[in-house]
Amino acid sequence: MNTAIEKVPFGQKVAFGVGMLANQMFPAVLGIFMVVLVQDLGFPGWMWGVIYFFPRIFDSITDPIMGFISDNTKSRWGRRRQYVMLGAIIMGISFVVMWQLYRVNGVDYNFMYFILWSFVFYLGLTIFSVPYVAMGYEMSNDFHERTNIMAVAQWIGQWAWVIAPWFWVIMYDQDMFESAEVATRSLALWVGVICMIFAMIPGIFIKSKSTLNENYSPLSLKTIGGSLKEILYGFKEAFALKAFRKLCIATFLVFNAFNTIAAFSFFIIVYHLFNGDAGAAGVWPTLFGSLGALSTTFMVIPIVTRMSKKLGKKRAFIYSQGISVIGYLMLWFLFIPGKPYMYIFALPFFSFGIGSLFVLMMSMTADVIDLDELNTGKRREGTFGAIYWWMVKFGFAIAGGLSGVIMSSVGFDSGAEVQPEGAVTGLRLFFSGVPILGTLIAMWVMRNYDVTEEKANEIRAVLDKRKNDAISNSPYPTDKLISLIDVNLSDDSEQEIDLNMNTEDEIKKLFHKTLKKGLHGLCFSPYLENQNIGDQLSEEQIRRRLDIIAPYTEWIRSFSCTDGNEQIPKIAKEKGLKTMVGAWIGNDKSLNHKEIKALIALAKQGHVDVAVVGNEVLMRNDLSEQELLGYIRKVKESLPNIDVAYVDAYYQFSSYPDLVDLCDVILVNCYPFWEGCSITQSQMYLKQMYALVKEAAKGKPVVITETGWPNKGRKIKGAEPSQNNAMKYFIESVNWANKENVNMFYFSSFDESWKVHHEGDVGERWGIWNKNEILKY
Repeated sequence: MNTAIEKVPFGQKVAFGVGMLANQMFPAVLGIFMVVLVQDLGFPGWMWGVIYFFPRIFDSITDPIMGFISDNTKSRWGRRRQYVMLGAIIMGISFVVMWQLYRVNGVDYNFMYFILWSFVFYLGLTIFSVPYVAMGYEMSNDFHERTNIMAVAQWIGQWAWVIAPWFWVIMYDQDMFESAEVATRSLALWVGVICMIFAMIPGIFIKSKSTLNENYSPLSLKTIGGSLKEILYGFKEAFALKAFRKLCIATFLVFNAFNTIAAFSFFIIVYHLFNGDAGAAGVWPTLFGSLGALSTTFMVIPIVTRMSKKLGKKRAFIYSQGISVIGYLMLWFLFIPGKPYMYIFALPFFSFGIGSLFVLMMSMTADVIDLDELNTGKRREGTFGAIYWWMVKFGFAIAGGLSGVIMSSVGFDSGAEVQPEGAVTGLRLFFSGVPILGTLIAMWVMRNYDVTEEKANEIRAVLDKRKNDAISNSPYPTDKLISLIDVNLSDDSEQEIDLNMNTEDEIKKLFHKTLKKGLHGLCFSPYLENQNIGDQLSEEQIRRRLDIIAPYTEWIRSFSCTDGNEQIPKIAKEKGLKTMVGAWIGNDKSLNHKEIKALIALAKQGHVDVAVVGNEVLMRNDLSEQELLGYIRKVKESLPNIDVAYVDAYYQFSSYPDLVDLCDVILVNCYPFWEGCSITQSQMYLKQMYALVKEAAKGKPVVITETGWPNKGRKIKGAEPSQNNAMKYFIESVNWANKENVNMFYFSSFDESWKVHHEGDVGERWGIWNKNEILKY
């Protein structure tokens, strides 16, 4: 597979990994410090619950918004770096301030103080973490290099979980601090400042390219607020990807199951191994977490990275989780009273579960983002990262609630010196049973995950071709401008509207005014999201879409007469619209026969005003001229009282005089955009296209059957897709057509995502309404 592989220098991987250390150290330390609120500052249980729950809800809301902002940022620093820096500063400072709590200030004051600063901290965490994670996804396009990046990052990040458990020892060492309350105030300063610096490292050292000239959604308070629907739809689109849905569900199951029983290890060690004597347990609870993290750092991550390259990411995940199941079973037998050291033998196996999870899942998410780009034409690392980590955080929140339910159900009382009979055994059963069950279900979910190395490389090759050869996505030869220059036509018409000096709001008002006046014709786009050519169209979707556009047009143009398309002219006639109905013909003779037969039947039923035999067949070289003429003659013989014609690009009719003779009307597609014409020259060029066809038409009427301008996508030479350019082209071309009595069908009514496969990312953005049937401008 010939696709450029982006190998990332080791220093760049380390820079990303240092950011991961901060990303994991803050929550790791936060979980330990939180105990001080109850144990030392006297917060009641409901306050602890509020502090635990509401800031995380706020976090889950802001994550997708931050993903949208990051994905659409135009900046000479790129889309991510500035947010990583800003988020690091807010996160570090707020963490320090948040923990400056004094018992003498009282519970109520400390509660309000802490929760307010918690919101600031989580805002900083969102601003940092969402762009930071997205930065990792876009560092390389190579299947295995992505795993290497995540492996280095997780190796460095795991040290947070090695170090954090030792804060228990430090906080309650009275030789170091007089109380845990004092300890958290002092330690928070060190953690906040050091982790803030670590978090800034990716923003300083990871390379990024300018996005100033990219065609992203505009960002302002107004547009971000108005984009909430797009964000929610982004969630829906992301979960519509089966592969991504599997990653999220599997992560939720493994991570949720692990965190549900994570706190139980402390109680099992104290009450089962040391008969409830916390003093005798000493550092053994701390060693459980710390040694497990060390196993992950030095054994699991290197092994899993190698497994991924040898076996593939899916099999590496399944095997790793299988090993963790063995570890959970071993812990049932190796938690032996009086012999705490025995559980150490299970930790390397146990650590494969969580240790492999994010190395593989973050790498696979990057592969799925490529698949999303292939389907939609959009790069949405921020959105996908936000959704994935929202699932992680949601799992973490659910785990906290399940832990309490389990402890209550087995009768465990953390304040009692002696536990009720069976309580500790119950905890041990859940400690092994819950993660085993969750892991087995996750393995079953991932059993048919299908984004293999071969498929990922095929996707990457297609995406590279789109990027490196964007002009080849044009369905039109791009050298035809020369033929128009040779015609040497002058523009004698007056320009009624000069939009170059208008603001965006003024252009929008003119757009709405022009649309409200009405169009001669609209090309009808029937296909919904996730539908493609050949899918059966329902009467309901056609009727709904025609209801939307009927008030704005006199004519509807359709392109096929099979697979439900035959309902379009019937319903259009019910609504009082005129119809230009097309039979789609190509190199499949049997399908051509079905289309022609259906077109003739519709016309004889009174549903067709102009019958169109084929669209751009000669341009695609699907048929010879004689074959095409034969199909047209057949339809003309069957429909003597209806205009019959053929549609092609404007320049074709100068080369095929026999085609002109046979057609009752000359139907042409005119796209200044596809020929790389700038928006400022587009109207002059459109007029030249039309004049060239008029010369070849032998006095027959000429209809522009397609013209338009996309609002997003890649540039074609001087032609730039944008919201303003799309509105300008619509206003100017419609006003010109009305003034000069040119019959024109605007392309198109609705955006259709299936076109991204044929014309690249620009192909799906030609509609006046978006794919959700909402007016775009």
